[in-house]
Amino acid sequence: LLHIPELFSDRAAGMTCLSALRDGAKGSVACPVNQSKGCGGVMRVAPIGLFFCDTDAPIEESDRLGAEAAALTHGHELGYIPAAALVHVIRKVVEEPACSLLSAVTDSIAAVQNLFPHAQNLSDFVHLMQLAVKLSQSGIDDRDAVHQLGEGWVAEETLAIAVYCALKYEQDFDKAVIAAVNHNGDSDSTGAVCGNLLGAYLGYEAIPQKYLEHLELHDLIRKLADSLSMIP
Repeated sequence: LLHIPELFSDRAAGMTCLSALRDGAKGSVACPVNQSKGCGGVMRVAPIGLFFCDTDAPIEESDRLGAEAAALTHGHELGYIPAAALVHVIRKVVEEPACSLLSAVTDSIAAVQNLFPHAQNLSDFVHLMQLAVKLSQSGIDDRDAVHQLGEGWVAEETLAIAVYCALKYEQDFDKAVIAAVNHNGDSDSTGAVCGNLLGAYLGYEAIPQKYLEHLELHDLIRKLADSLSMIP
């Protein structure tokens, strides 16, 4: 990867990530580097769930690693707890093909409650995730639902919006992503995490060709994903 120049292009990384990296990215759940709960952490952890699929590692271990990966740069509880939940869902749906997306999401909520029982902001996360599930079953207009969940600039809102869209359109990658990006907030982040969820749940073949044919570094991304999912 160090020999692929495109990976060194400026991708407009968030200021929280940049400042944390400048200081060595030494944050952890136990020793937070800041109190940011921006979505930069949750956006990057999906590969962890894929990596641990079909391994002997307890799912609690991969969940915790997801939180720690986010906490490198985002130290607020709501900066890393959503990352643990996302990793949980990704691993669950890939590892257990019979598991519904709703079951995986519900299980992730319980998992983070067990993993971070003393987190002061845990109830806020649980409430928002439960609201996302409820809205996905309500028939409400997508934009109205998304705006009830927030704008996606912070991690718990990013995940909640992505979960709402993925559950609402769990068999239609196209409709889910369209819903995830058509709002007034951080649409690239919510769209990305929604894509994480349904890409893992539905598989590569369910992604419409229009999303793939002009995708930068498509072959490399596919190769990395295949490698992650095949590591014993």
